[in-house]
Amino acid sequence: MTLNELRFVVALAKERNFRKASEKCFVSQPALSLAVKKLEDDLGVLIFERSHTDISPTVVGQKIIEQATRALEEVAHIREIAKQGNNQLAGPFRLGLIYSVGPYLLPEIIPILRRICPDMPLDIEENLTVQLEAQLKSGAIDAAIVALPFDVPGIKTQALYDEEYVVMVPISHPWANKASVGADDLLDENVLLLNSGHCYSHQVLAACPDLSKKGQVLQGNSLETIRNMVASNLGITVLPCSAATERYVNPLVKVIPFSAPVPVRRIALAWRKSYAREMAVNAICDAIKEIKSPCLHLIN
Repeated sequence: MTLNELRFVVALAKERNFRKASEKCFVSQPALSLAVKKLEDDLGVLIFERSHTDISPTVVGQKIIEQATRALEEVAHIREIAKQGNNQLAGPFRLGLIYSVGPYLLPEIIPILRRICPDMPLDIEENLTVQLEAQLKSGAIDAAIVALPFDVPGIKTQALYDEEYVVMVPISHPWANKASVGADDLLDENVLLLNSGHCYSHQVLAACPDLSKKGQVLQGNSLETIRNMVASNLGITVLPCSAATERYVNPLVKVIPFSAPVPVRRIALAWRKSYAREMAVNAICDAIKEIKSPCLHLIN
């Protein structure tokens, strides 16, 4: 059993195609196929079921693939330790963020990170929570900024801040001059949210549970798209406070706070318990703690 054989098995499990897996591993297709067959012979079990149209792991093969993934991650940790030496703040840091956080948090933390760890550039991945979870577990990213709850085996989380939600309405809306609105008031409105694949919509519905009792509109793939639909007078929306600051608001919309109890979300940093660069993780947390924003209620 070799590390290359483990890499080939993991790649094949991901791609479900010998040609694509071989391209991913920079080897010929026959070489990859032969290596996988050699490992199966060595272990005495079939790792994959093969047909003309599909390649899928067997039951025992899935367990082998999961263990191989962990083994390769540990090897990567050894290389990372050797590469970084005594300076864990040198080299790129692969940071994932959910879509409703990335565009608004990154402009705040990047200048701070450039100052406190100038040799640690961010390799950024914006994605859905479910995808970030998979990338985090596989080692494709080092850490992810997500909304809680985020209970994943083998993953540590550090709560960073609480953020209130606000309401955004067209400037011509009857609420435009109101000092605040209650969550119950939204029940009679056309509420625009991201499509259901985004955890942000689930967060809003959890914070304003009565919304789930009506057929609110779910459309748009970004908060910027939603903001423009509100400006066009299609409906109203609920946004995290950081997405509704003066920097992002235009004259065609009005931002209104919620009346008490104000819906909030809690944002956290998540990383693998086995991750070697603890100082790099701490640097991300420290950078966020330095942010001066009325929208972010930092958690010590």
